Amino acid sequence: MSRRDLKSLDLAALWRGLARPDATGTDRVVPPTGFTAQLTVFSAAAMAFLAVFALALALATGRLAERWSSELAQTVTVRISAPQDQIDDQTVTVMEVLKTTPGIAESRLLPDTEVEKLLEPWFGPDMPVDALPIPRLVEIREAPEGFDADALRLRLQGEVPAAVLDDHTRWREPLVTAASRLRYLGFFSLLLIAAASGAMITLAAKAALAANGQVIRVLRLIGARDITIATAFVRRFTRRAATGAAGGTLLGMAAVWALPAADEAGGFLTGLGFQGWGWLWPLLIPVAAGAIGFAATRSAALRMLREVR
Repeated sequence: MSRRDLKSLDLAALWRGLARPDATGTDRVVPPTGFTAQLTVFSAAAMAFLAVFALALALATGRLAERWSSELAQTVTVRISAPQDQIDDQTVTVMEVLKTTPGIAESRLLPDTEVEKLLEPWFGPDMPVDALPIPRLVEIREAPEGFDADALRLRLQGEVPAAVLDDHTRWREPLVTAASRLRYLGFFSLLLIAAASGAMITLAAKAALAANGQVIRVLRLIGARDITIATAFVRRFTRRAATGAAGGTLLGMAAVWALPAADEAGGFLTGLGFQGWGWLWPLLIPVAAGAIGFAATRSAALRMLREVR
């Protein structure tokens, strides 16, 4: 390095920056502006915004899977399809069979108003349901010990051939499985977002180190250690990552809050969002982004400084 290069640098300012441990000291050797700063802040904000939605998806599908599993696990329906002149007698027979079946806590014949509400999403509110040959539905609540579904099904086939026992297993299990896999997909997306954030911050840190090669050589000439130089970059990029992530998190939470309210569809509450204390989970995203920025920048800086001597 020539004398002109040395004179062009404020060695006193650099030394004061290395000697002072606060945020306005050591990391002053890193340029506060430039494309690396903008890239770090923008990428951290964008990834935090996406992380909020991935977290909302994971939590919402988790709630949905638990609700479907708990609400339908102990619900069984008996469907009675018979001619109009026989349906009343067969309904009475079904109710007597259910009363004498061990493991059934309650059996209730659904009134026509509830049946109409079940059919409303498909036929609309103005559909003349009375004109349709709608079967009778009997709702069964299991006791904690449960009942023998196969034995009850055989008994109904013998005494009331028009009655069909439906324990909702055929369509409940696929729905619960799909909701559970969506939850895992949400958490996996969070891991991918964290990995992508670390990669982008690493690239930005390497670019900043390469752009400040002259500063790094001068710092070594005046006795600065690699760990001290790396600390300057780590502080700057950690703060940038945390600041950008905080802004992206706030925007993401506002976007989730602005989503339409949960609506009732098909008898289940659905909707993407946070509930109750769940709104506190996104606040951990800036903390995680700062930790990722710290680890990525420290690793990249030390590795690059060892390679460049």
